[in-house]
Amino acid sequence: MVEYAGGPVKSIRKGIGGAVTRSRIGHLTIHEIRHTAAVHLVSAGIPIEKVAQYLGHSNTAVTYRVYGRYRPQHMQDAAEILDFMRLQDHS
Repeated sequence: MVEYAGGPVKSIRKGIGGAVTRSRIGHLTIHEIRHTAAVHLVSAGIPIEKVAQYLGHSNTAVTYRVYGRYRPQHMQDAAEILDFMRLQDHS
C-alpha cells in the first residue's frame, strides 16, 4: 500500500499526475517512471530475475526482452572483439 499524509493513496495515477503538474517538469507517466527504474536496476547489474519480480512480471522472458540490452555485459563480447582487432592493427 502506498501512503501519503498518513493515509492510503486511492489513485497512484492521480497522485503522480498531480506531482508532475506541481513540479512543472512537463509530461511524465507512471510507465516512464517504471521503465526508468527498471533500466537503472538492470544497468546497475541487478539480475533480470529480481527486476522481473520487482516489476511484477510473471515471465522473466518479457523482462529480458525489454531490458536485457541495458545489462552492463550485454555487448561486452562484441566490444572485446573489436578492441582486440584495434590492438592488432596497431602492432
